[in-house]
Amino acid sequence: MVNHTSISEFILQGFSDMRELQILHFLVFLALYLTTLLGNFLIIITVALAHHLHTPMYFFLAILSSVDACFISSTVPKSMVNSLMNDNRISFLGCVSQLFFVVACTTAEVSLLTVMAYDRYVAICHPLQYILIMNWNACFQMAAISLVLSVINGMIQTANTFRLHFCWSNVVEQYFCDIPQLLQISCTDTRFNAIFTFVCVLTVGFFCSVFILVSYSYIFSAVFKIQSRQGKHKAFSTCIPHLTMFSLFVFTVMFTYMRPQEMLSPSIDLIAAVLYAVLPPLMNPIIYTLRNKDIQVALRKRTGMNVT
Repeated sequence: MVNHTSISEFILQGFSDMRELQILHFLVFLALYLTTLLGNFLIIITVALAHHLHTPMYFFLAILSSVDACFISSTVPKSMVNSLMNDNRISFLGCVSQLFFVVACTTAEVSLLTVMAYDRYVAICHPLQYILIMNWNACFQMAAISLVLSVINGMIQTANTFRLHFCWSNVVEQYFCDIPQLLQISCTDTRFNAIFTFVCVLTVGFFCSVFILVSYSYIFSAVFKIQSRQGKHKAFSTCIPHLTMFSLFVFTVMFTYMRPQEMLSPSIDLIAAVLYAVLPPLMNPIIYTLRNKDIQVALRKRTGMNVT
């Protein structure tokens, strides 16, 4: 007989049951979390205070850093507390809010990376019209649309997931509440949810990927026509990191959300989750700081650090 008692809490999967490894997991995630927050807040503060960085490119980078800080804060702190306290429980409302922020931040990340690709396309392929096309009104509108659509998608996906009933298991095979693992433990027919999530991820991922690939085909075509070696280097230094992070992020997200439930594997899912929920927020500020001379100069002026 199926137990139809409503579930008031969920049990998240830990990285290990051994106390020593739990402490190690806490320390590693703490280091990653603090490094991520420091890097992203440094970019936000630097862009805000350095007047020569008040351009569309750095405006979108600062918003991306804000989303990254929110993204990693929605999953990692709870996982750290669970390991430290040896208690993997999360309340039902906590799981709902966590899923909303994960989906909203994931959508915002993809949207902003797409907008940033368009910004680079205009800057490199239409430099004379750049100020006219990428005016501040257009920038604010693109950023607002990206964030609003992300919130709407988060609300829809969260409501669609938690309309289901959870009655025979409350163990989520992931270190945070995520759609595939929640569908796995639902006692309701989840075929509609699985198809709906698949279509949404495929639509957003396909549109953004095609848009970015087309943009970069024009960008690389224009860059190869640049005679100056320094000009080529500057163009590639802003494009390659962005393209690399977008490819990693979209691949892991689509791998996570578009696989059939029969192919879900706890160990693989943990790795994939770290790749799209921890690595991009950590690597974005590092890559943009190490590869961007303008950010380096601004950081040196504000902090006295020698960024190489």
